[in-house]
Amino acid sequence: MDVRHLELLRELSVRGTLAAVAEATHRTPSALSQQLRTAERDLGATLVEPVGRGLRLTAEGQLLADAADEVCRAHAQVQARLDAARGEPRGRVSIGTLPSAGEALLPDLVDALAASAIDLALDDFDLAEADFATRTLDADVVIAHSLRGDVPAGAERLTSRVLAREPIDVALPAGHPLTGRDRLTPQDLVGTTWIGVPEGYPFDTILLAAESLTAQPLHRVQRLRDNALIRSLVARGVGLALLPRFTTPTDEQVVLRPLAGVPARRAVVALCRPDRYARLAVRRVVDEMERIGATLTG
Repeated sequence: MDVRHLELLRELSVRGTLAAVAEATHRTPSALSQQLRTAERDLGATLVEPVGRGLRLTAEGQLLADAADEVCRAHAQVQARLDAARGEPRGRVSIGTLPSAGEALLPDLVDALAASAIDLALDDFDLAEADFATRTLDADVVIAHSLRGDVPAGAERLTSRVLAREPIDVALPAGHPLTGRDRLTPQDLVGTTWIGVPEGYPFDTILLAAESLTAQPLHRVQRLRDNALIRSLVARGVGLALLPRFTTPTDEQVVLRPLAGVPARRAVVALCRPDRYARLAVRRVVDEMERIGATLTG
């Protein structure tokens, strides 16, 4: 049984289409189709079947896709024992992160592992909460966040560890009338204009909760992803915004105020597929990030 065949079936199970797998793995759909035919011949089972203009896994194909984590985890556990016998974890660990959490955690992580045998490969992206789980196919560790709980939506079957709990504050331009208050409530926000985030992104749930409590809509003049850009627009008086406390600088232009009365704190979470988390080097990286997260204040 070729582990690569199991990994391909897992990719197809999670990503949904052969085209999506091809794009993510930098292969052509025809090459993947050939691999599927080889897998069916080697395993003596029909693994995919046509549906519409695409393919879906058969019951046998899904069984093998579900087994991929188990098989790969066993392989990683053997590698972990070998690393332990050598005296230290080693190898490349890839990390994908949302930018604001990466800014808070990764500089100290790089310093902490500089003298180790672990090589870090970093990537950044900003996603809707439900999309972080899929990214664990591409990286050993995905740094995600959630305002709904300690496990982001869709990540229930993954290994997850909370690295930090961070308040999400209201950012106001200096001189705004609300800066005179030590903390704000949803009622204080009625009638204000906002620089929001795309629908489905975790910070939007805070404004939705405020709207629900007050029964008053909040006007979103823009929906943006980049916190630095959002902060610059707040400074110019374009609107208010929700920004993470640990990495948002305050000065004579921008003031942060805590928001009470609605959940306004996010869990910053490390997500891993179980087989990747079995690697000693991956666990060392997550341990270090948890240690760093415990030192964050703001």
